[in-house]
Amino acid sequence: MKSVRPILLFLLLLFSLTEGQVVLRITSLPKDTPKNAKIYMASNLNGWNPKDSLYELKRDVDGSYTTLIPSNSGTVEYKFTLGSWETAEANEKGNAIDNRTLIVSNKPSTVLQAISSWQQAKIRNNTVSPNVKILSENFAIPQLKTTRRIWIYLPQDYANSDKRYPVVYMEDGQNLFNEALSFAGEWKADETMDALADTGKQAIIVGIDNGGAERLNEYSPWENPKYGGGHGEHYADFLAQTLKPFIDKNYRTLPQPKNTALVGSSMGGLISFYTGLKYPQKFGKLGIFSPSFWFAKNDVLSYVRKNSKVIKKSKFYFLAGKKESAEMVSDIEDVVNEMVKKRISTSHIKVKIDDNGTHSEQYWSQEFGAAYLWLFAR
Repeated sequence: MKSVRPILLFLLLLFSLTEGQVVLRITSLPKDTPKNAKIYMASNLNGWNPKDSLYELKRDVDGSYTTLIPSNSGTVEYKFTLGSWETAEANEKGNAIDNRTLIVSNKPSTVLQAISSWQQAKIRNNTVSPNVKILSENFAIPQLKTTRRIWIYLPQDYANSDKRYPVVYMEDGQNLFNEALSFAGEWKADETMDALADTGKQAIIVGIDNGGAERLNEYSPWENPKYGGGHGEHYADFLAQTLKPFIDKNYRTLPQPKNTALVGSSMGGLISFYTGLKYPQKFGKLGIFSPSFWFAKNDVLSYVRKNSKVIKKSKFYFLAGKKESAEMVSDIEDVVNEMVKKRISTSHIKVKIDDNGTHSEQYWSQEFGAAYLWLFAR
């Protein structure tokens, strides 16, 4: 699959020249942009790779930069970079911006863009809580023959008590705790948990970095003919068979499924949902934020039907905003309707649709606390 995917993407881009060509053209750049800068588009089409040669923009004679997007790509979330997340585009003050959004059909079009500044002009704040540690920079994932950085947040009273805690496993670990390391904004998961210190409702949080260019492959167990995928089953096995046993062995956890959650957004929401359905005896609470069900919707619905009998005790918190893609809300509704048809109790399902919700870490960070409290309510 790895050797074929670049060729397929190239052919898709080439095909778009004659069928529904969609051109992104940057017509205005910051004054401090390097003279021979290479500009890239990082998006949900390429696993948010900030330096993907297939999405390097072409510099035209007039100084503008262009790239092509395959027709019928649906809703594309993207940002421009100079080759890394440390040099991603920013607003006029040098602060990170929300993802750009474009709905791509099969109609030819040219979309003009302007970049206000690059993040290299501003050192982003280090916002990580002292309760957050890097568990490992290269934690082994034998199922995928790779390694990954793993983060862990320990409750404020962890070191001074013998108490055991529930555990929340979260995808896209780069974006959970520290603005300085995030590629799309920060969830503020540590600040949210710190705020619960006086309530006795804190949990251990385990953050798993995504695989960068392999994000789409790892976060879907099913292949999408345009965008790849297909390694998600192995990633789910890693979470259930390798990472969770390690955490339960080395930390004071409450290991039962009713005390263990998976939370993810976008493609992370897709893999969290899949993993929860595959391993309900491991993960009994699922926070599914703005899930990319579109990536393999028919497969998702089939998997719900297949696994409905074993997820009767699980709890599901679905979140979406009406300012996301056109199909986001309807996709969640279709999945939930299928669950209800299979007699999953509506008391185990919470769906929150926000009129102003966007596909962004800023939105998800605002909702994480409410989702956590609902999932772990007794």
